[in-house]
Amino acid sequence: MQLEHGWLVDARHVPSPHHDCRPEDEAPSLLVVHNISLPPGEFGGPWIDALFAGTIDPDAHPFFADIAHLRVSAHCLIRRDGEIVQYVPFDKRAWHAGVSCYQGRERCNDFSIGIELEGTDTLPYTDVQYQQLVAVTHTLMGLYPAIAQHITGHSDIAPQRKTDPGPAFDWQRFRTLFTALSDKEMT
Repeated sequence: MQLEHGWLVDARHVPSPHHDCRPEDEAPSLLVVHNISLPPGEFGGPWIDALFAGTIDPDAHPFFADIAHLRVSAHCLIRRDGEIVQYVPFDKRAWHAGVSCYQGRERCNDFSIGIELEGTDTLPYTDVQYQQLVAVTHTLMGLYPAIAQHITGHSDIAPQRKTDPGPAFDWQRFRTLFTALSDKEMT
């Protein structure tokens, strides 16, 4: 994967207004894995893009009335079919973590990259989602090497509020695939 001005070249770009500059242009040093489905438990459709773009129609589904006011974003979404959608350039602060703490440091948005997987806490993620997450992570490491040692779930940085990516996310599988790609790159 290639990056240009903080954007993945091969991703579909849906710029979100819900971002700002990182404090003192701090380089990201943490990757946070999330999940999202809109409406909850349903996949496909325009709703995730609309939420992150700030254009979700509160009348399109009863659940949307409760979230239409939110100003949230992530850097990327990896859909069930492997499509990558990018909303915020990686050098900017996406508003994905909320009230959060990682290894004693609060305000994780300041120093993290948020990647959403289209899914739920309980349904298995697809093979291609794992492959794309590994590829994006590997690409990000080239620009932000500290990320290699700091990859976590939303539930780990906001345990009282969040449960994603949930028990359905296979951390061992992700790490094995990531290690295999890294080893392949070194040979």
